[in-house]
Amino acid sequence: MMGDLAAEFARAVASDEGLASSALVISRLDCPQLDPAPYLRRLDEMGAAARARLRPVQRSGPLSRQEAVAILNAYLFDDLRLWSDPDGDDDPRNSFLNEVLDRRVGVPIMLGVVYIEVARRAGLRIEGINFPGHFLLLCPADQGEELSAAGLVLDPFEAGAPLSERECREILHERLGGQVDYHPALLAPATKQQILARLLVHLKRVYVGMRSFPQARDVTRLLLAINPSTSTELRDRGLLAYHLRDFPAALRDLEAYLRLARSEEPDRDDREEREQIWEHVKTLRRRVASLN
Repeated sequence: MMGDLAAEFARAVASDEGLASSALVISRLDCPQLDPAPYLRRLDEMGAAARARLRPVQRSGPLSRQEAVAILNAYLFDDLRLWSDPDGDDDPRNSFLNEVLDRRVGVPIMLGVVYIEVARRAGLRIEGINFPGHFLLLCPADQGEELSAAGLVLDPFEAGAPLSERECREILHERLGGQVDYHPALLAPATKQQILARLLVHLKRVYVGMRSFPQARDVTRLLLAINPSTSTELRDRGLLAYHLRDFPAALRDLEAYLRLARSEEPDRDDREEREQIWEHVKTLRRRVASLN
């Protein structure tokens, strides 16, 4: 069944559909029998309601991006009471779109997905930003606008509040210290695949922290479905299989990881990690041989 779900996820990501259809495939990790149709209809209804709030104002003249965003923020965060629990990052429910729509609480990236999908249905273009350490949103500048080249940057964790460059710098420093220098390129729009991969990486971390290794391995399978040559995901899937005592699968993935890693120039930490993985592989070869 997991193979079918991974194939379905890869098709959804490659399609022209928005983020919601792919995110609802991810939800089936938690709820295998989930019917996505009611949730897609709910997003359609939310989009129609948001469009209705924008329309009366638009009749009196074109809206600025700030005005449109303020109306959408009021609808999503005041009327619908969407919110991000600062202590809820480690609750897997907050990363599943169906749960977020039912409970009105989610991690910032999932609130961002809801925001993007509702805005698209309301006729407002919103992009995701894979900002280091904190997912953000972007209402892009229109051609000819005498505003920031990037557009209006929004924080879904803070109810869609607009952010200045200074505030973006502060977020970067708060989350990552001096590890990453600020550059405007960090505000580039993310692709659909990049947003979904970031959501899955977060969900994998949650499951590993819970020691829910079967679920974490399923998440890596979805990640590899959209990028089969991601060496870190092969490594993680192999290590998770090792924890689960699925030694043949662990050996396949860790050997594949080492083959891919040979083409990458390692630093000191990489060399140490690869040496550890090689020790795992030698142990696994003995274990697998003893099973035959």
